[in-house]
Amino acid sequence: MTTWLHEQRLEVVLAVFRSSGAETVLDLGCGDGALLTRLIREPNIRRIVGIDLSAEALHRLRVKLREEPPAIRCKVELFHGSLMEPRESLAGFDAAILFETIEHIDPDRLSLVERAVFRELRPAMAIVTTPNSDFNALLGVPSSRFRHPDHRFEWGRIKFRTWADGVSGRNGYGVTFEDVPDMHPACGGPTQMGVFRRHVKSML
Repeated sequence: MTTWLHEQRLEVVLAVFRSSGAETVLDLGCGDGALLTRLIREPNIRRIVGIDLSAEALHRLRVKLREEPPAIRCKVELFHGSLMEPRESLAGFDAAILFETIEHIDPDRLSLVERAVFRELRPAMAIVTTPNSDFNALLGVPSSRFRHPDHRFEWGRIKFRTWADGVSGRNGYGVTFEDVPDMHPACGGPTQMGVFRRHVKSML
């Protein structure tokens, strides 16, 4: 189930990128490159920057990238650090992705994520995926714990959409939502996704 769901998430995010026409991408919390190693093969993407706090994960990603041809490797830059302390040079990318990332951050620090991503980096589009706790019972996850021991929280759809609506409204974005996959009439899907797009007037 985990492998199947992981692939579903990746394919949905890739589909959003393909339809957006994005050429420059920030993978915030890239880990060992589950998404990034797929993005580099997209012909329209010319620059990808991956950022992660884990030096070990970045090492594994660099090892993977050594197997790629130079024309693909040259698209990628990797930085060891916090997405909450963004580099000024990374502002204004076409897209940013927080792929299964926010749930690993303490809830009282999400305001720092909002400031960094939506006020300082200000990508034209941002994609956020996170577990949907409404679905946990169907996965056999007890209400007393999260799906992963490193998760700091897991939100249901109402909580996630309330947070995302607040972020978009405060920062000049619109947001749409999708269940990944949409498989249950009451609980949605095991993953939820918000796609934020910056309003045209905010891009001037």
